[in-house]
Amino acid sequence: MEAAEEFMKYRSPLVSRYASKEMAFNFSDTKKFSTWRRLWIYLAKAEKALGLPITAAQILEMEGRENDIDFAMAAEEERKLRHDVMAHVHTFAHCCPAAAPIIHLGATSCYVGDNTDLIVLRDGFDILLPKLATVTDRLAIFAEKHADLPTLGFTHYQPAQLTTVGKRACLWLQDLTMDMRNLQRARDDLRFRGVKGTTGTQASFLQLFQGDHAKVEELDGMVTEMAGFKKAYLVTGQTYSRKVDIDCLSCLASLGASVHKICTDIRLLANLKEIEEPFEKEQIGSSAMPYKRNPMRAERCCSLARHLMALMADPLQTAAVQWLERTLDDSANRRISLPESFLTADIILSTLQNVTEGLVVYPKVIERHIRQELPFMATENIIMAMVKAGGNRQDCHEKIRVLSQEAAAVVKQEGGDNDLLARVQKDPYFAPILGQLEAILDPKTFIGRAPEQVGRFLSEEVRPVLEPYQSKMNATVELEL
Repeated sequence: MEAAEEFMKYRSPLVSRYASKEMAFNFSDTKKFSTWRRLWIYLAKAEKALGLPITAAQILEMEGRENDIDFAMAAEEERKLRHDVMAHVHTFAHCCPAAAPIIHLGATSCYVGDNTDLIVLRDGFDILLPKLATVTDRLAIFAEKHADLPTLGFTHYQPAQLTTVGKRACLWLQDLTMDMRNLQRARDDLRFRGVKGTTGTQASFLQLFQGDHAKVEELDGMVTEMAGFKKAYLVTGQTYSRKVDIDCLSCLASLGASVHKICTDIRLLANLKEIEEPFEKEQIGSSAMPYKRNPMRAERCCSLARHLMALMADPLQTAAVQWLERTLDDSANRRISLPESFLTADIILSTLQNVTEGLVVYPKVIERHIRQELPFMATENIIMAMVKAGGNRQDCHEKIRVLSQEAAAVVKQEGGDNDLLARVQKDPYFAPILGQLEAILDPKTFIGRAPEQVGRFLSEEVRPVLEPYQSKMNATVELEL
């Protein structure tokens, strides 16, 4: 019956369908409320160490019940009190009767609420960074493998000069390495709210320690260190500045933009049949069109990336309307926007890892597309070869112009193949360079320094960023589709 009831309620697909277990747990009630209890233990330990009348037995009692949370009791208490923190204070006190008088001593709700949020944000980055490193690593392997494979470059989605498959992948990698730096910076910039009191003045703690400012500062530092932070914010209102949330979610939104661009490129290339994402042996692309191989993973990434980018509006507006020392209209919004940003980024990275581990390249299709366009691109090289053979540049230019337009008419009006090369070979004017045409039209003479750029870029800018994560990179991802 309970299982049936579960399907009678809305369930966020971010959790029920997509996100990893570790990220789903990071934003779970169990993680949240056990962290609240751990923070109360840190506070009690520091207050005891600094001379307040708290016993070792009280702390042991609290430590013994840190993860023993009666969620039903807490829900009932919150129903009566209309206050989530006090509901959990009462629930914790119920199972720790000896410690009950000193739980939450001197603290305000944001001591557990905001400090827990900062811990969860930090831990969320610690989950995302190895995943982003893994995606970057897989794409770097792909770029290196195809560093010198010529392919049509596109500007305005019109054929332009050639590049290589690996060089194009480096354009994607450059964005991801920027995201790596942004996420790492946002993670490392996080500080602890610490022990600040109701309006951030630490007045309640100053009273507890009978006006001893040094002990209040020491208390703040001790709890900050126990929570695993190097620094606390020196000034806060009741809450830490909501600009911190902007900082965190902006780098995730920026990651969303990177992934959307990468996956859009993959979708465009899939239409050209040059590159495909992995396709399972029994996967169905369309219920009506059995031949289709839809880029559904890339489409999923784009779909979720749009949501991730859109979430950026929430912390911007929330920070803008925090009146004076705080206002509670941030709470409901942050309960949604913070978890959803990390959960969305998490599944995007898992999906993109699956894509980058199984990208399929079709060199023959790429070669055919090059053959269709390269004769037009090679006209300047043909002219230069004729000049070296003693021809007049203006005469040669006019010959090539006429033949190019004739060949273009065959392609555009008749739907035929580009026959410019055949026309050049038949024209006696070009007899002096016929033996050079094969070399002139070698695609590898049109890719410039693309292979060298790939090698240097991977060596200097990608692999150093990945080095700290070598031991943390995930194994191959199998997606539940």
